Formats: sequence, structure tokens, C-alpha cells
Amino acid sequence: MKQAIFPKIVMVLFILGSVIDTVGQNNPNNKRTSYSGETFSMENEYIKLNFYKRVLGWGWGEVLTPSGKMMAVLEHLGEIKLQDQDIPVRFVAKTYSKKKTENGEEVVFDVASVVVREVLEGTSFENWMAYPYTEPAITGTVTFTVDNDSRFVKLKYRLKSTGNYNAQYIRGPWLKIGETSFETQKTDALLPGVDWAIEKEWTSGTDFFKDPWAMRFVPHPNKVSVPIMAISHNGSGVGLSWNPKQTASRWFNYRAHAPQPVFASPNFIDRKNNHLMGLMVPDASIEGHENEVVAEIPLELKIDQTINFDAELWLSDGNSVAVLTDWVKQHGLPEPSEPRWPHKETLDRIAAAYNTNFWHEGKGFGLIQRPEKSIKPNVPDFLLRYIKENKRSKTARELQTKIDWSLSQMSNGSKTQNELIREGNKLLAEQKSDGSFVFNPDVIDKDDFKVATTFIEPMGLRGETALDITIRPATRLLEIGIETKDQRFLDAAQKAFDFCMDYQRPEAGDFWETPLHAANLLAAGHAAVGNYLAYKEFKDEKYRKKAIYWMRTLLAFTHLWEPDNLSMLYYTKPVLSSSDWYFANWVRDHVQWEVLAVFADVAQNNLKWDEIDPDIDWLRYQEGITNAAIRWMAAQTIDRNWLPHNLPETQDRYHRGEYDYAFPDTHNSVSGNYGGMMIMPSSIAENIYYLLDRKAGKK
Repeated sequence: MKQAIFPKIVMVLFILGSVIDTVGQNNPNNKRTSYSGETFSMENEYIKLNFYKRVLGWGWGEVLTPSGKMMAVLEHLGEIKLQDQDIPVRFVAKTYSKKKTENGEEVVFDVASVVVREVLEGTSFENWMAYPYTEPAITGTVTFTVDNDSRFVKLKYRLKSTGNYNAQYIRGPWLKIGETSFETQKTDALLPGVDWAIEKEWTSGTDFFKDPWAMRFVPHPNKVSVPIMAISHNGSGVGLSWNPKQTASRWFNYRAHAPQPVFASPNFIDRKNNHLMGLMVPDASIEGHENEVVAEIPLELKIDQTINFDAELWLSDGNSVAVLTDWVKQHGLPEPSEPRWPHKETLDRIAAAYNTNFWHEGKGFGLIQRPEKSIKPNVPDFLLRYIKENKRSKTARELQTKIDWSLSQMSNGSKTQNELIREGNKLLAEQKSDGSFVFNPDVIDKDDFKVATTFIEPMGLRGETALDITIRPATRLLEIGIETKDQRFLDAAQKAFDFCMDYQRPEAGDFWETPLHAANLLAAGHAAVGNYLAYKEFKDEKYRKKAIYWMRTLLAFTHLWEPDNLSMLYYTKPVLSSSDWYFANWVRDHVQWEVLAVFADVAQNNLKWDEIDPDIDWLRYQEGITNAAIRWMAAQTIDRNWLPHNLPETQDRYHRGEYDYAFPDTHNSVSGNYGGMMIMPSSIAENIYYLLDRKAGKK
């Protein structure tokens, strides 16, 4: 009798819950779920969480700003999809406990997955549907902790399997951003190292990749450079972070699964008017199983196997860069790994290489890879300092002879006043009336744009502009104006910087081979240094603030964690796109020369970015990227894990040691292998000298 009337009782409770609003309750904004009429809240000055009871138990919530702006729906307290059961089931809690902590308050939900068989008892479905499971597949606790003085809400999922099951997914935190409020609108959406979409762009869109590379909504965990996801809308951003090294689940000697991020803006996975970010297992630890929201190879659960997620949820004022910056402020930058050799020893090794395998008698310094036009009598500045500080060494004396010859082959290098004015006038003639400069593919030496246009479509349109297309000439006009004291150039530079003020995503730094508007590290560095030089000249605070903003965008490209089996701390992605649509995948591959060039530029301009932006330890960051680059350097006696791409004949030169102490163009974040062209290490040396000077207090 009790079983027969259960559904009727549930229906009565549901109807009553729809009309009753007790004192202090918050009726949900989200109407597309069951609600029994009970609710409670957790909040501080940064965030408000409302939790709601479903018909079967506590099971979902809403995330709001302190002013009441609806930011997200926490769709459930967990969900499991078993391979042989067509209905996914959510986790609900009959009870919860709420207590005060030393710093705030904590809520613990005692959850269990719904048993479909029980729900269908006493209904018309019972006679023609028979689900075999008679107990919850998953039980455990889900804990939310809100501290009074922190914007970061801690989420802790401690779940356990009750038997042997094959799970196509187990979902932990699962957020529908914008649901019932701003829906698919956004300022930007960021999954660092993987995707950065603005306004109406789609994540996993084909703007900067073509399929299948475009699909990045369930990426290999190693491709994510910082373990956060962020969505922002009109000055408010929501972030979700996790511990990428956490063992979310493992049984006995089976492989471990890490928390797997899922990211879609707009939410094309559910085809709903919101944005999705969440965590699940199994993970996509093989590239062939990326983008499986429902895993083809299920997670084999055993009795008492644990499933754990540790995450943080927070709101920030600003766009996704503010969300990322708040996370870095909270957690700090990681301690850089030790370099392969101490910094001074690395300088000795680099100098010795310039004296031996990098030197070509009668031609100059360089590496034989492409035609020998790359070998020139150019003298890197760091060598002059090295010789001055190591006069008595045999290497320095031999280098001095080579440098004397090289300098005799070169012109002075510095431009006269008239030459600078001619250069400035040429830039003025190219500048548009609004201050911008435009993209012209005809001036690119490489033929990537021609190839990409022939096969697929242009990677950028003639006459378009983007951040780096305007920032580079703006900075050059500023330099010319300062040196010539010609106000025309200074005015034109300021107009160009002002044109770029509204940009929020760095774009176009690798314009010679990548889609023009793809998020780009080099553009971020150029814009940061350029705007700070503009601040020094024009004394306008807006340029300083924009310089800080642009440098902070570098964090979105930088690996601030590494898996246990692969070194990649402070390795950087150059651009979140492909080259030529199909010829290189920069979400998978790291490149280190660009970030080294950015901070070599910082050093050349005698800037102290850690003092410009003291909220971020930029000196630690610079040490991190430099130590990482030292690990990249080829050394014959240590490793041989480099292969060229289009120049296979250079492999023999590599094995003969001709490229020793140069460093490769790329590193694969999944395989851990290096490849591409070899690059001279002068930028590594420049960054080492800057770090040594700063630590010695010389600058």
C-alpha cells in the first residue's frame, strides 16, 4: 500500500512546493527542474549560493553575484551514466548538515544516485520497464565551503561505487552559465591553453582551426595550461578550477583518471541557450578519445572504488582575464623547476657554442638548416657582455676575434636622424585616419597565406586590422618620435595606442602563418611593453593599466602545472589556433622563443614588471620561462628526442652535435617530444643576464 501511494505523495509535494514560499526562501530562477519548495543559502561579500530540494531530495543550486545577478545553475550534485542503462541518473541528498567553521560555513550533502526502479514503482511504467539495479550505484558526500573573506568556494566530492559497473561518465561540478539570465551572450570564454572565444564566437569553432582540430570541448588534460574555466558577461565573470594532478578515480593497478574538463560556449553539447563548464571522469588521456562527453570506453568501476573531485568556484569583477588573475593571486605562481644547468654555467655553454658549432668561418654565426642566408655576421648583445666579464677565458679571447671580424663586415646599424624621419613618414603614410594600421598579406615573406587561401580560405582579409597589426607600428612611431623629438610621430603613436584601447584579446602576433584574430602570446607581449612605454611618455594612467592587462593575458598561454610524467612547467602556447588551418596545432604544441622574446624586450627597455604589477610575481614567471627554455636546449650527451618536420636532412647534423645548445621550435604537450627548426639561444642568455642582475640588485 505504501509503495502504491508513493508517486501520489510526490505529486502533491511537487504541487505544494510550486506555490508555497516560506519566510526567507528564495524561489528559483530556474524553472526547468523539479522543486519541492525547500531552499537555503550560503553567501559572503563575493558570491551567493542558493540550494534547492528536488522532489526526491536536495540536488541543485544557483550561483548569483552579491547584487543578485544570476550567473549560473549548478545543475546537479553529480550524475552517472551506466553503459547498460539508458537513463542517466543524478545524485540527490535526503539530508544535509550545515555548520559554522572558523572562517565561514560549510554544507555537507549525503548523496546517492537515484534508483530508476524505485521511481517507477507504482506507476504505469512498472509493468513494461524493468531496470535491474535495486540500489544506488554511487553514494557519498558533496561539500561546499564558503569562507567569509574569500571569493573562492571550495567544492569537495567524495563518492564511492556500490558495486561493479561500467560508467560512460560520472559528472562532478556541472555549471550552466547564463541559464535564465544572459543565456548565450558573453564577453568572453576562456579555457587556458585551449580556447578563448569572444562575444558571438563559439568555443570549438572553426574560426581558428578546421575540423577535426577545431573540436576542443573535452580536450586531452595535458593541453590545458591553467586548470580553470571562465565565462564572463558585462563585467562579471565566473570561474571553475580543479586539481589537474588529482587522482579522480583509480582501482588497484588500473590506470588513474584525472578530472576531465568539459567546456562549451555556447552550450552546443546540450544545444541549450547557456554556456557549459564541468568536470567528469573518465578522462581523455588518449587524443583519440577527446571530445567524448559520453565515453566510448567506459570507466570500469569496482565495489568501493572512489571518485573524487576537488574544485573551486568563484566570481570575479571583469572578464575572463580577471577570473584567471584572481586564481593566480589566490594560489600564486608555482616555484620554477631547477634549470638543467645553473645560470652562469648555461651562459658558459652558450658562449662556447657560439665559439664552435654556431660559428662558420668567413660567414658568421648561425645554424645550417635552410639555405645559408641565415648565417650572418650578426653579433648578439649578450656576447659583448660575456666577453667583457670573462676576458681571461680562452673562449672569450677566441670569441673576440670572431666578433671583431663580424663587426668589420657590418654597417653601424644605428639610423641617422634623416633615416628615422623617412621611416616615420612612411608609417604615417600607411596609418588610417582612425589611428589604425591594416593587414597586407603581400608583405609576408612566407607563402602560408597563399597556401591556406588556395586550399581552404584566407586566414585574414586584406585591409583588416587587429591588435598586433597596429601595436607594432604604434610602438615604432613612439620610439622614432622620442628619438627625433618630432611631435607628429608622437601624436600618431598616441592615436594608434588609443585605437587599440578597446581590444580585450591579444591577436595577430603570428600573422605570417596563423589566423589573424586568433588569441596570440606575442601580440600580448608587444602590447604590454608598447603601452607601458606610452605611459612613460604620455603620463596617462590608462596606458599603464592596459599594459598590466596585456601582460596578464600571457598567463592564459602559460603552463602553470605539469603532470608527474612530463616536464612542461612554464612552457607556453604561442597562439590558440593552427597554422595554415592544418599544418601545425598550437593548442597541442608549446613554443618557447616567443615568451623569451617578450621578456628580452622587457629587459632591453629596463622595465621591472614585478614592480609595475606587484600583484603577480613576474620575476618568478621570468625565471620559470627561462629555466624551461634551458631544459629545451639540445645537448648531445643528454638526450636525443628531437625530429625536424620539413627538413629531414638536418637530423644528421643534429646527431653530429652541430645544433648543441640551440633549442627547438616546438614541444608536444601529449607525447613530450620536441621538433621543428632549431633556434639560436641568444634570448635565453639575455633573460639569464636580466635575472642575475635583478637578483644582484643591479637594476
